[in-house]
Amino acid sequence: MSVPMRRESRGLVPDLFDLLEAPMTALRPMAGQQMRLEDYVKDDRYVLRAELPGIDPDKDVEISVSNGVLTIHAERRHEERQAHRTEFRYGAFTRSVVLPQNMDESDVKATYDKGILEVSVRLAEEREERRRIPIEKPGAGQPQS
Repeated sequence: MSVPMRRESRGLVPDLFDLLEAPMTALRPMAGQQMRLEDYVKDDRYVLRAELPGIDPDKDVEISVSNGVLTIHAERRHEERQAHRTEFRYGAFTRSVVLPQNMDESDVKATYDKGILEVSVRLAEEREERRRIPIEKPGAGQPQS
């Protein structure tokens, strides 16, 4: 889960206000875990690649598409046990990406290989959906008295 961002402008020194509101946030690591992404278009498909090392895609990854937004949710659960110590890492993270407008939600494919999740969506042929709007003049076409 990422930290919410502010969108309003606060003048010349917005970072100073953020530090005053949460003074220790600059000193601690980012909340939650990050999922690194890259995206590109190849062979009429929009491709999104996510780094997810050490995750079982069958149990720990959920991919969904709804209203033009692709969401990847993953959970990491890892535990190492030795004779006198145990070490574990766990956490959940989610990323959502707005897909191109000309994508085909019915043709989404996902593969996982060597820690990289690759999701691709077929892109439909872009059609220009522009049409000319006639301009009407008041009183035009009406009989004048």
